[in-house]
Amino acid sequence: MPGFDNRWNDPADYILGITFDIWEGREVARLTDYYADDLIVRSPASVVKGNRGVIAATQATLAEFPDRELLGEDVIWCATPGDAFLSSHRLYCTATHDGAGVYGAPTGKRLEYRILADCWCQANQVRDEWLVRDQGAIVRQLGLNVVDWTRDLIAREGGAEACVKPLTPETDLPGPYDGHGNDDEWGHTLADLVSRMMAAELSVIGKHYDRAAELFYPGHVMGNGRRDADRFWNGLRAAFPSARFSVDHMMGQQDPLTAPRAALRWSLTGRHDGWGMFGKPTGAQVHVMGITHAEFGPDGLRREWTLIDETAIWKQILLVTGAA
Repeated sequence: MPGFDNRWNDPADYILGITFDIWEGREVARLTDYYADDLIVRSPASVVKGNRGVIAATQATLAEFPDRELLGEDVIWCATPGDAFLSSHRLYCTATHDGAGVYGAPTGKRLEYRILADCWCQANQVRDEWLVRDQGAIVRQLGLNVVDWTRDLIAREGGAEACVKPLTPETDLPGPYDGHGNDDEWGHTLADLVSRMMAAELSVIGKHYDRAAELFYPGHVMGNGRRDADRFWNGLRAAFPSARFSVDHMMGQQDPLTAPRAALRWSLTGRHDGWGMFGKPTGAQVHVMGITHAEFGPDGLRREWTLIDETAIWKQILLVTGAA
């Protein structure tokens, strides 16, 4: 199989295996093996180049959440040129806030949240990555207000000029992977659904979502049915009605004993010029990176997982409005 040595059975085994080794096996030093020296990791909050920065961030996270567990729910992948593959994996994370760190003094609170991440892997290493962590869920479960925490983060990072800048087209860095996925029909199905919702064709929810669809949204919000899907997607788009929507990567996969699945990485780039998920319009220029996973059944989309980082969006708004 592409992209890794014979220790691993397939790309899913590789991705879940190295995740376990690093986080629960405490083999943090192996990041120099598993991650390329010139790796680029893009999250909505930042762009990091090189595995040294990833090692430091991993150690800091383990100090703050020493019992952190990452349960791999799914890995959707496709082979790519150069004897490589692109995976999109979904993690259900549990942790106890037992150490000081970016979230403040330890509270002892128990957290549950998800991560969605796309990784391009070649020669037994991750060489390009896009990751969305449900920061809103973490902040709220710690008993904090998302906007206030983000404002405080800007101050702790040195203020508006010195703080870490979120991912935008201007701060992004080019990486080795420039593909757009595979041609599986279920990837196209999900891309078409999200594209039509972003074009205000919300009627597709009634036509193509199962009436009892299970939904998992930012803030560790869980919903059921078409009304909850409409509330999330319309609330997001309404906040950025003139923003440009882009499908950046799509994959579908069909395996024995599982429902057809798809993974979509997408973005919204434009002004915060509408009332919606982010309150009063501010005119701030904002970039939103999102990742969506979906499973399909006989009555349409029956499970959906979508993540954006609310704190990274609020950071962009606060930096523009001067409210930081």
